[in-house]
Amino acid sequence: MHYGEFDRMPVCHWAGWTETRTRWVAEGLPTDISEQQFFNANPLWFGLWTNLGLYPAFEETVLEETAEYRIVRDRDGVTCQHWKNKSCIPHYMDFTLKTAKDWDEYKKRLQPHPGRLPADLDARIAQAETAGLPVELELASLMGLIRNWMGVQNMSYLMYDDRDVYADMVMTLADLSCWAVDTIAPRVKSGIDYGHGWEDICGKTGPLVSPAIFDECVAPGYHKVRARLEAYGVKLMGVDSDGDVSALAGHWLAAGVNVQFPIEVGTWKGDAARYRKQYGRELRVIGNFDKLALERGRHAVTAEIERLMPLMRDGGFIILPDHLITPGVALDDYRWYLDRVRELRL
Repeated sequence: MHYGEFDRMPVCHWAGWTETRTRWVAEGLPTDISEQQFFNANPLWFGLWTNLGLYPAFEETVLEETAEYRIVRDRDGVTCQHWKNKSCIPHYMDFTLKTAKDWDEYKKRLQPHPGRLPADLDARIAQAETAGLPVELELASLMGLIRNWMGVQNMSYLMYDDRDVYADMVMTLADLSCWAVDTIAPRVKSGIDYGHGWEDICGKTGPLVSPAIFDECVAPGYHKVRARLEAYGVKLMGVDSDGDVSALAGHWLAAGVNVQFPIEVGTWKGDAARYRKQYGRELRVIGNFDKLALERGRHAVTAEIERLMPLMRDGGFIILPDHLITPGVALDDYRWYLDRVRELRL
């Protein structure tokens, strides 16, 4: 990520869908060791985290349950339907946070508190310092959490009708991230390598938050978090967003986000090489290997690796499938892909 000397790619395994693991276990994946151990692959990093959601959360209430689904008012105050027998985004039905007048109830649940720290934090820090992996600190989502709490429609109206409240929501979450940095970073003697948050704020036709509103309401929060990370020598700040991020990538970069994960290929053909040409080496990328190539056969896998070779040689890029491994991927084919990455010499 810092364009130092290197001769190979990290061999990283992230995760697959629940249905993928079920298939792999049937095909010989052992259940008594981690997938990383079985694949002789690394996780992307050793993560340190705090609870950056609602604290206290709402009490979960089951409203209806059948053999196929559960309808609950969950700990975020959202009424949603969860399917029991398949991996699927919940069906969102109602929200406690609908308009600006509901914000105070949420804001008071987004304040710093020592109870947010995991009970085993010291042990995790000790593990992080000896794991031989990059040390990652989890940051709060500045847009995705608001979308989850309100739903897309309510959030869209809020950004138009009460933009100052939307900006306050973002800054409240940014302040919570800064508290996490100030609380954890001084305790990690070896230092933190990377601050990382998720957004999942884009779909196949672009972002749910316009670039103009991002610059006005969201960018100040990112700038604040980036400055706090920099104060502890952390030079990398990344964001995880699915979908077509092309309309926001430059705005994220200007706000201090210099790692994009994963740049999905998708139907819109997200291409990390195009981002490198447009933004230069300051924008790093993890991902962009089309996960569906793993279903299309080994010739497709080889073609994807070849497509990404110039970026791998340039640096500031780590090859990784662009989302969870899908159930259509055979265990042997996935192991074959990892072996091809393992053999690369750059």
